Amino acid sequence: MSTTITHRGTRIVTLDSGEEPGTHCRPNDIAIQEVEGGWTLWFVADDGSIEGYDEPYPSQKEAMWSAKAAAEYAGSDQR
Repeated sequence: MSTTITHRGTRIVTLDSGEEPGTHCRPNDIAIQEVEGGWTLWFVADDGSIEGYDEPYPSQKEAMWSAKAAAEYAGSDQR
């Protein structure tokens, strides 16, 4: 079951393995998901397209810090 926090106005959704970002996320959300080799980030665009990083982070904590940094950057565009 996915869990969600909001950081600087951006939703960060932690997905369980096998959950689809497109099913559990809205536009402008950031998803964190455990994958083979670590934890990856998915970014959901306004049009619903999903992009992610090539290399996963070694831990959920590192992925969350990266997601929070990305949320801060996204929030700075809205000011």
